[in-house]
Amino acid sequence: MPNINELKLAKELIRYPSVTPVDAGAINFLKKKLKSLGFKCKILEFKDKKSKPIKNLYARLGTKQPNICYAGHTDVVPPGNIKDWTVNPFKPSVKKNYLIGRGANDMKSSIACFVSAVDKFLKSKPKFNGSISFLITGDEEGYAINGTKKVVEYLKKKKEKIDFCIVGEPTNPKKLGEMIKIGRRGSLTGKIEISGVQGHVAYPQLLNNPINTLVNICQKLKKKKLDKGNKNFQPSNLEFTGIYVDNKAHNVIPAKAKAQFNIRYNNFHTASSLKRKINLLVKNVCNKSKCKFKIEYLENGDSFLTKPNKTIYSAKKIIKKLTKISPKFSTTGGTSDARFIRKISPCLEFGLVNKTMHKVDECVSITDLKKLTNIYRNILIEYFK
Repeated sequence: MPNINELKLAKELIRYPSVTPVDAGAINFLKKKLKSLGFKCKILEFKDKKSKPIKNLYARLGTKQPNICYAGHTDVVPPGNIKDWTVNPFKPSVKKNYLIGRGANDMKSSIACFVSAVDKFLKSKPKFNGSISFLITGDEEGYAINGTKKVVEYLKKKKEKIDFCIVGEPTNPKKLGEMIKIGRRGSLTGKIEISGVQGHVAYPQLLNNPINTLVNICQKLKKKKLDKGNKNFQPSNLEFTGIYVDNKAHNVIPAKAKAQFNIRYNNFHTASSLKRKINLLVKNVCNKSKCKFKIEYLENGDSFLTKPNKTIYSAKKIIKKLTKISPKFSTTGGTSDARFIRKISPCLEFGLVNKTMHKVDECVSITDLKKLTNIYRNILIEYFK
């Protein structure tokens, strides 16, 4: 059989318009590709009353330990205004040695590289002492409710052991080989609603303007320095992402005002400790202004750090050899599904260059695709020595 080509496979995956939570056939396509390599595949579809069903895939080749797993996602963010693209985002095209399309670097191409790497590895070593698996979700770009989190719970119940996991997120800022992620900051989203007393703007003494209280809360929260960071993590940071007042009348003080914020935090904090601090601050301000308040939170996972082990140092050595760049260990960036996987397995994150992720004309260097395939293949060779 001819080798699976990473560029061809990346194009095939990009053609599926799998904008979260729509699968569009991407998971089934990948299942067929892995079955052709001998993998036992199981599609895991999870749903609940509050969110749409999500298709996930767990595939494994071999029954012995150790089991090295590759984790990724086939879902992508919306393309935005298609007229702004130089190509149709779901009809990938190669221009000037770059593959352009939605998901080109986040992260369908990385999946294609790993499948190609496994194919090449198996052709050179059809019998190896261990297992290779894939954990692929369709819910990484969304709320991650019915994706990797539930697959991990399923694997725990089935007593399925993963010894090490490579998460293929795009980790490199400018050049392939710059950065390996060994942890991530936590993420906490909050929504504050302040209730005052509505009425005519000409009689403020008879009313209680919730906007004043909300602005005061926003100032205090933003001014409050959470920490100075440490050797593994940058300082924690709170950013307001929305302020809303549903009031179209110019002469009415509204009854309610709302704000939304997100905190990216390091290992000095947990979601619980941050919620306690915020609740106390908001309560104190509202008591003084005699306003009522409500706060809702969405926890996206606490911070975590994977202590570099033999496999991580081995991967670093391979990346340096093949890219001529010594990658640094980092915990920067947003969240990833590693926050769920790390509960059952040590992991590292390494993938493509991320500077065009989520942008118009998202693209990836074809040279980088070949290099990443070679890196993943060499990690497998070293792992199963």
